Amino acid sequence: MNTKSWKDIKDDVYGTQGTPRRDALERDFQGFKIGLELKKAREKKQMTQSELGEIIDKKREFISRIENNGSNLTLKTLYEIVEIGLGGKVNIQIEI
Repeated sequence: MNTKSWKDIKDDVYGTQGTPRRDALERDFQGFKIGLELKKAREKKQMTQSELGEIIDKKREFISRIENNGSNLTLKTLYEIVEIGLGGKVNIQIEI
């Protein structure tokens, strides 16, 4: 039996890093990770989605969508959730 690594599978299915399809996959994955980080931070604060939504004037369903897929999250909303809703700080890093 020939076992492949996750990287090899991504290379085979989506192309190597630097190709448009692979880059799109990586961006989508980053959005997913942001959603998970927001959920983890909210749970650490022992808040429900409804409570967080109330603080930032958004519906619970909106918070749920962000936590399940943060890829369409605007920077403004990210700052509202983290800084106003959770009392945290956003740090963004750009690499060139």
